[in-house]
Amino acid sequence: MKLYYSPGACSLASHIVLHELSLPHTLVRVDTKAKKTADGGDYLQINAKGYVPALGLDDGGVLTEGPAILQYLADRKPDAGLAPANGTMARYRLQEWLGYINSELHKSFSTFFIPGTADAEKAAAGERLARKFDWLQGAIGERPYLMGDTFTVADAYLYTVLNWSGFVGIDLGRWPGLKAYHARVAERPSVQKAHAAEKAGKSG
Repeated sequence: MKLYYSPGACSLASHIVLHELSLPHTLVRVDTKAKKTADGGDYLQINAKGYVPALGLDDGGVLTEGPAILQYLADRKPDAGLAPANGTMARYRLQEWLGYINSELHKSFSTFFIPGTADAEKAAAGERLARKFDWLQGAIGERPYLMGDTFTVADAYLYTVLNWSGFVGIDLGRWPGLKAYHARVAERPSVQKAHAAEKAGKSG
């Protein structure tokens, strides 16, 4: 498999899961502004949507959209428990979390990364995120991970999104539970390996 990624972007979640499952993969770095791969290729020929992640499959196909990629990867090694079995209520709960992170948190952060966004818009986005973080901290409660004691692909995604807080000036210290959660996930070897590979600028 090939993971098309941009350092620190939402593709980090898929990268973490690849390491969590020890799945063989090649990294292909993408310049999402120029829409070019590291070797100068036209990324739009691979993913016409133009953003990451995209997963090049062994059969030549390409899968896009982070939540879909995360579940696809988890299902490659179901015994690892990164996603509950299909058809179970636990699986729907996982999808509930993925949907919330994608539509409510990820989307709100996107405001900060759009060139030319007015300060007033960024402030409003920050206020929206603060309210969502209030709810999120209560929803997680004392559980180590979103689904309880077991790390899942939803945790890889939430960690990635929370990681952007420092870049946009949001102090997670306001939410001690979220800050502790973020730090706990950051200690996982898979997370550290993914960060190291992206920092090194690895590309296939």
